[in-house]
Amino acid sequence: MMTRMVVGTAGTALALLLAACGGGGGDGAMQEDTGPVAADPAFVADNQAWRAERRARLLEPDGWASLVGLHWIELPAHYVGSGATNGIRLAKGPDKLGLLQQQGGKVWLTPEADAGLTVDGEAATDRFELQSDLSATPTLVGFDAGRGQLSLVERGGRRALRVKHAEADTLTRLGPLDYWPADPAWRVQARFVAHPAGKTLQIMDITSQQAPQPNPGLVEFERGGATYRLEALEGEDGGLFLVFADRTSGHDSYGAGRYLYTAAPAADGSLLVDFNRAYNPPCVFTDFATCPLPPPENRLDLAITAGEKKYARP
Repeated sequence: MMTRMVVGTAGTALALLLAACGGGGGDGAMQEDTGPVAADPAFVADNQAWRAERRARLLEPDGWASLVGLHWIELPAHYVGSGATNGIRLAKGPDKLGLLQQQGGKVWLTPEADAGLTVDGEAATDRFELQSDLSATPTLVGFDAGRGQLSLVERGGRRALRVKHAEADTLTRLGPLDYWPADPAWRVQARFVAHPAGKTLQIMDITSQQAPQPNPGLVEFERGGATYRLEALEGEDGGLFLVFADRTSGHDSYGAGRYLYTAAPAADGSLLVDFNRAYNPPCVFTDFATCPLPPPENRLDLAITAGEKKYARP
């Protein structure tokens, strides 16, 4: 996909999101922040460690900041490489990488003899099938002596090549991450309310693709005397994944919302939601991510002055 396509659909999605950001719990008015609560040194140190780990992950050579391309596969066959004659032209890598083909519902790649490709760490010389990120064993193609990575993603019934490179400008010039001061008052005791098994929620991503996602339940919490609810997606190890926007979105925080993971709810549904761990989606750092956007149910009439603020690209 060309950069202008990603930016265009992202702009549309952001406009829709910001227009709807007044919805959610409460009485429709912005809630006043109660002000920071004095934090003990252990709490502050724990948050500093989490932030350091967050930055370290972004600085990994194959992290989200290393994305240099998202190329939608439109034709039965495309030549792939950084040279001008390729149908899919990479930002970095060999002039000619190989021939990409769609056949029988599958995607295949035939490497150029001197491309130096690897498949899952092994040298690749013959034609091979690309398994997408929806597979239990997605294929990872290495190039440029391991500095570059190529994989197949599926979104809304469409396929694209996702390309990363350790020398991406967005990675090598990664700027500072800005946060609100760590505030224990934003470690909220919440309640998980389970949905019937198998329920899904339609989620749109920043490229305007939609897909149903498992929606195990909602998270309910109180702030300033009002009750707020967030529809939850499946997280890790039984935990939850929250995609939300709030009254800071488009102002002090990123306009397309933020993400937050929680631990698994207790047997009685009790749950700790630490908004100090709210963070920006990958599309803050690159134009080539396919970030899920907050569903309408998760646009809160509440200023969550905790977690990660807007990022300014260098």
